[in-house]
Amino acid sequence: MNIFKRNQTLGQYKLLLTLGVIMLVLTAIVSAFSYDTNLTPSGDLNLKVKKDSIKSVEAFKKVYAVLQSPRCMNCHPSGDIPLQGDKSKLHAMFPKRGHEGKGMLTMKCGNCHQDENTAGLKTPPGSPNWHLPPADMKMVFQGKSAYELAKQLVDRKQNGNKDLKALIAHADDGLVKWGWEPGEGRTLPPISHAAFKEAWITWLTTGAYAPTK
Repeated sequence: MNIFKRNQTLGQYKLLLTLGVIMLVLTAIVSAFSYDTNLTPSGDLNLKVKKDSIKSVEAFKKVYAVLQSPRCMNCHPSGDIPLQGDKSKLHAMFPKRGHEGKGMLTMKCGNCHQDENTAGLKTPPGSPNWHLPPADMKMVFQGKSAYELAKQLVDRKQNGNKDLKALIAHADDGLVKWGWEPGEGRTLPPISHAAFKEAWITWLTTGAYAPTK
């Protein structure tokens, strides 16, 4: 009888151990991705979020490739001086970000960057309201991993308090779209604006999951 009870106890222990291992594996799989639960659609019933971590992460790979291109990263530097050119070197004039992201004192962005591109090679590009992100919300792309950038983009304390609806709308912002019409001699982002927008919306509406690295 004692042997029977001992075997029964051993069997129960093995079962609990197996279940524990399974739970640890499932937890590891779930924690491999990160979802921002504060990213709500502001009551817009047409914006549905259907969580799909695999689809979301795959979409963000395309988004990340665009955001790391010079056309995007040059205005999202790690420092307070914008970058320029396809090699993302420090801006030759060394203008500073300024509080509003539009330059400082007489070195205002709008002094050289007009509402449209200046004709010719190596001339100032232009678009209405040319600027960097403001000093209190720098939204840095330079040097960010895919994980870091994905988390930053949906953090309302870092993205200008943009919810799901505002983030989707931002894909059609004038400066964003300028990246695909940058003027003569500048390399375009790796995919079209339409493909970027599709990937952007897919990423956001499937849960805005961050890659593991």
